[in-house]
Amino acid sequence: MLETSARLLRLLSLLQARREWTGAELAERLDVTTRTLRRDVERLRELGYPVNARIGVGGGYQLGAGAEMPPLLLDDEEALAVAFGLRSTAVGPVIGIAEPSLRALTKLRQVMPSRLQNRLDALQVEVVGRPQAASAVGARALAAVASVCHARERLRFDYSTRGGTRSRREVEPYRVVQADSRWYLVAWDMGREDWRSFRVDRMTLKSPTGPRFVPREPPEGGAAAFVARGFKQAFTRVRTRVRLHAPIDRVAGRVPEDWGTVETDDAETCVVSLRGESLRDIAQWLAVFEVPFTVLEPPELRDACREFAERHAELAARYGNA
Repeated sequence: MLETSARLLRLLSLLQARREWTGAELAERLDVTTRTLRRDVERLRELGYPVNARIGVGGGYQLGAGAEMPPLLLDDEEALAVAFGLRSTAVGPVIGIAEPSLRALTKLRQVMPSRLQNRLDALQVEVVGRPQAASAVGARALAAVASVCHARERLRFDYSTRGGTRSRREVEPYRVVQADSRWYLVAWDMGREDWRSFRVDRMTLKSPTGPRFVPREPPEGGAAAFVARGFKQAFTRVRTRVRLHAPIDRVAGRVPEDWGTVETDDAETCVVSLRGESLRDIAQWLAVFEVPFTVLEPPELRDACREFAERHAELAARYGNA
């Protein structure tokens, strides 16, 4: 009896791991005959698991969907991964999902075997409290945007840019993308006749949605690559070249790939090419190197560096003796 129960659990795990199996594949995995496999499938059905079967060439077994399906089987690592995912979600950038995540985590822990409960309890972490990020989005709004992407329905919304300008947009939504603590919608903008990405926290959704549309060819590389290219463009509005009066081995580790590149000039100097959103930002970044430098291009960067130095000199004079 114990052997049969263990085999049923193994069969259920296999059915959950892949969309469809042939009878021969399952029988081989379980080391049983196809007749025994059919009996085991019937036992699963009696327990409430809807196992679908297709007879003939190309037939096989598939675990169907059903509201009465008993709980999923998870191995130890899968259960811990789900638990940690729920815990991370509870402190993530989505408003209104913390309490449901913690409730789900509590339910999951209750059905865990004691060995997993002990492992989960041993991996408790504390979270530093902080105000909700300005870019946080409501769980319902995020779900609504993801839903129209799946349903392929047009979406209307009011959108606020970084500068505060508002506009009405109508789009064919393609995919939701998460980047760090922000959520973006990648969509075909009907008014601009081009692909655009929109921060979900700056969208005010309008209803009803629709009509449905035929999907277009997605942007090159997919939604995530499209958003990544947008980041890169935002941080390459200005380009600069600066000679740092320090050997390259002292500097190279301080130039992240997103900032720019560094190359040897001579034994005592190197040239760094930096890109950024503004010359003011780059002037601030140069202070990180803590070495003398000479601006090569553009000349306007010298003015930005002077303004940065004067501002800090003023602050030092004002508060240096405080």
